[in-house]
Amino acid sequence: MRVYADTSVLGGVWDIEFDAASQRFLDLCRGGIFSLVVSTSVRDELDAAPSKVKDVWKDIMPYVELVSVTPEATNLQRAYLNAGVVTPKCDLDALHVAIATVSKCDITVSWNFRHIVNYRRIPMYNRVNLASGYKAIGIYSPLEVIGDEG
Repeated sequence: MRVYADTSVLGGVWDIEFDAASQRFLDLCRGGIFSLVVSTSVRDELDAAPSKVKDVWKDIMPYVELVSVTPEATNLQRAYLNAGVVTPKCDLDALHVAIATVSKCDITVSWNFRHIVNYRRIPMYNRVNLASGYKAIGIYSPLEVIGDEG
């Protein structure tokens, strides 16, 4: 299963609320249960992250398929913004979902409950996906994903 993870999942290893689930998710990726997909935008976001989060990135890199931000992804991101899924202020959140979608990931995982893993927004992302010729994508927190695998 191809799983796109945003920056919050890597940082979640150092967040007391999310550490156990984030670590278990990454362990499952290391073990080959999930095929981890991360974008160059996540890599770029990590430039400003604390060193301990950068260390998580260095550790997981051998297990990552790194995908680029493409014009196709930015067009889908723009479609999300035009449809009002999120505001332009949250364009990076929309970009993560767009990259996961155009990269043909099965699901996206994030700890961003406001703009990504949100019961009102998920159907909106998927309406835009379907209207744009893409398949629907599952959007979950790492806790939901590791439930069956833990």
